[in-house]
Amino acid sequence: MGHDVPLLPLIISLLGIAGIIAWHLQGRSRPTARLIVQIAFFAVMTAVLSFARASPFHYDPSGIDGASALLLLAKVLWWIHLAWAMIGFVRIYIVLDHRPREARLIQDLIVATVYLGVSLSIMAFVFGVPVGTLMATSGVIAIILGLALQNTLSDMFSGIALTLGRPYVIGDWISLTDGTEGRVVASNWRSTYLLTGAHNVVVLPNSVLAKLGLTNVSQPDENHQLTLPIRVAPTRMPRTIVEVMRDVLESSNVIVKQPSPYVVLTAIDASAVTVELQFRVTSPAQRGEARNEVIDLVYRHCKASGLELAMPPEAVVVSKDSVQMAEHPTPEALGLVEAVSTFAILNRDERISLAALATQRTFSAGAEIVRAGDVLTRLMIVRSGIVAMKTNNEEVARLAPGDFFGEQGLLAGLEETHTLQAVTRVVVYEIDKDAFAPLLIERPELAEDLAANLACRNRLGERRLTPTNTDDGRTSDLLKRIRSMFRLHRSHGEPARSRH
Repeated sequence: MGHDVPLLPLIISLLGIAGIIAWHLQGRSRPTARLIVQIAFFAVMTAVLSFARASPFHYDPSGIDGASALLLLAKVLWWIHLAWAMIGFVRIYIVLDHRPREARLIQDLIVATVYLGVSLSIMAFVFGVPVGTLMATSGVIAIILGLALQNTLSDMFSGIALTLGRPYVIGDWISLTDGTEGRVVASNWRSTYLLTGAHNVVVLPNSVLAKLGLTNVSQPDENHQLTLPIRVAPTRMPRTIVEVMRDVLESSNVIVKQPSPYVVLTAIDASAVTVELQFRVTSPAQRGEARNEVIDLVYRHCKASGLELAMPPEAVVVSKDSVQMAEHPTPEALGLVEAVSTFAILNRDERISLAALATQRTFSAGAEIVRAGDVLTRLMIVRSGIVAMKTNNEEVARLAPGDFFGEQGLLAGLEETHTLQAVTRVVVYEIDKDAFAPLLIERPELAEDLAANLACRNRLGERRLTPTNTDDGRTSDLLKRIRSMFRLHRSHGEPARSRH
């Protein structure tokens, strides 16, 4: 190699060390500049090695002295710079648009392969290690380790497959065929973490997850369809039952209205007409709330329309008297009063008296029942139909049979905060303030229940608007006003009757 060899390996070693320092000084924020510097140092080192006629692909078995040690160091640094130059290309040019996680995984796999290849090359071409024998020995060791780490390796490769396939991302709600469901909160090469609806974290090995059927509820969005079967006694034509169930879905305030929910007749026999209510919610977390509301509305609309829920199939006894086909009368004021939970604190005689005070009014579809700013002096209970609550001509909620309004005018003389309009034909029962006042004085807790119902309805109306706490303040003021009004009545010598 000539008398220049001792000097040239020293130059190569110094260039390699200088390249490492320059590579670190560039930082991760400048990958292109770092790659250019790396290529420049690698090219100069290659040129010097070529000039010195020292091939990095050839092992020199000569003895170890100062010159040989420098040459070995120069070759090692050359291989390191080659690896870093290749990795620089990988980091910059292997990019998957809008899929940074998959791109990073592929980059890491290629980088690991580069480091493994360079390490074996250094061992073979610089230090003369018999790589073939080593690989044969390592193959036996790899088999032993593979058997010992079978589950771990299975989880790792399943994690790679799941990452590349991308059936879910962090934040998605997924449902598995074994019944497990939850939101993906973390994922690595070995396992995936789900936060369930019970607020528990379930850790699933990737190998198990890859074998199960998976439904991504969050794709393409989190709208989630629910199906609720209802059995109705065949005392009405199926068409009438469908219309009532449509009113049920139209009066809901929780379910999604676009796409429209729909009603499907699925079966009919001598004991029942079976319908399915199919509707969507905006997220899986709302399934329980939506089911509760729809079931409550089914009961109320059936009561208002004279429909009767059928017995479950296993409880039906087939006989000529098992099904009553007679027409059921429309519920009267007493039945409606008894169905309203607010009036549950009244005894039977008081509910009868209250129902006797009610007068019936009918509004056609589209009619305005009350306008925002008006003061109602009567309590209005919805007997049948759907009523829309509007603010600035925007619908914010709907009322169904059994709901009532007019409390703030009846109790405290306040203006209505929403415009109420009939969506369908609406029948209401009205109870005048003068007729209602004696009952409120005798049962002040009834007034507080009415005020609490008003607060709940106002929160429902404001849920689709900007969330504020102003309603809580109005409700608190209303309660104080009601209590002071009843104290004034009692201070004038009008004691309340004892409860029955």
